[in-house]
Amino acid sequence: MNRPYQNFRYLLPVLLLAFLGACNQIEEEPEPYSIVDTEQVLADLEYLASDELEGRKTNTEGNRMAQEYIEERFEDLGLKMFGDSYRHLFDHSSPRSEEEFVDAVNLIAYVEGSTNPDRYIVVTAHYDHLGVREDEIYNGADDNASGTGGLMAAARHFTNVEPENSIIFIALDAEEQGLGGARYFVDNPVVPLDQIVMNVNMDMISNNFENELYAVGTYHYPFLKPMIAESTADAPINVLFGYDSDEWPQDWTMSSDHGPFHAKGIPFVYFGVEDHPHYHAPTDTYENTNPDFYLMAVETIIGVLEDLDTQLDDVVEASEEMEAEPAE
Repeated sequence: MNRPYQNFRYLLPVLLLAFLGACNQIEEEPEPYSIVDTEQVLADLEYLASDELEGRKTNTEGNRMAQEYIEERFEDLGLKMFGDSYRHLFDHSSPRSEEEFVDAVNLIAYVEGSTNPDRYIVVTAHYDHLGVREDEIYNGADDNASGTGGLMAAARHFTNVEPENSIIFIALDAEEQGLGGARYFVDNPVVPLDQIVMNVNMDMISNNFENELYAVGTYHYPFLKPMIAESTADAPINVLFGYDSDEWPQDWTMSSDHGPFHAKGIPFVYFGVEDHPHYHAPTDTYENTNPDFYLMAVETIIGVLEDLDTQLDDVVEASEEMEAEPAE
């Protein structure tokens, strides 16, 4: 009698199909979610800092190429628009160079909050730089392709992890021409200013070899310091506080796009590294950044954003209880 063999013979295709199905399930299992898409973040930094964009000075072809790149990334992430475009145009007269800039472009997108959709954190980073000077390209890798890449990484994260409050992401233009984009935004906001609880600004977050990133602004808004300290206690980099009063060699309170928010009484925290030899020099290239530090800085900042989002009631309450020191 060969009946046992016959039974197995008929059972074999069933077992084989079950095995192949299990293999397909294993193959289709999604990869674990990572806060930072390492490959994408570095690709963003490298492209924005490339010679092809010729330093991204406002109103230049390289600046327009940067706009198109950021706009495409916003679209790919499915970010919401205010109106029918991410592009918000403005004119600006530079107090530094006395140049006139027509149709400079802020790129503005947002993710809607699940609990408080009409309450906002504004995340900013300027994408413009100095352009070409005396036939040399000022690539602006750290200043501020790095912050722009960080902004896009944060936007990606909050499309995957829904925030409680709405978060506006602004890639700002004309920062190098006197904070033009930020000044225009706070004077012409896309939402009422009293619905903006705070600003988180990124400017120069990739070029440090001491593993140090500064969180600036807690001198003016001391209630933010314990929140940020707790959020970064286990961070892979050292988050330090300072450079926001005359007790320091430099006061960065008004030195980047957080300044106009502060001038309107909106609390801010600015993340950036100390000045380095490549600052505002043609050597501020992708090759002279520290990619390992940069990736850790981006992940740390996103972690702070997550925690600030969940503690925004406390930020609102503390803001109402204090009067911020007037901007100089």
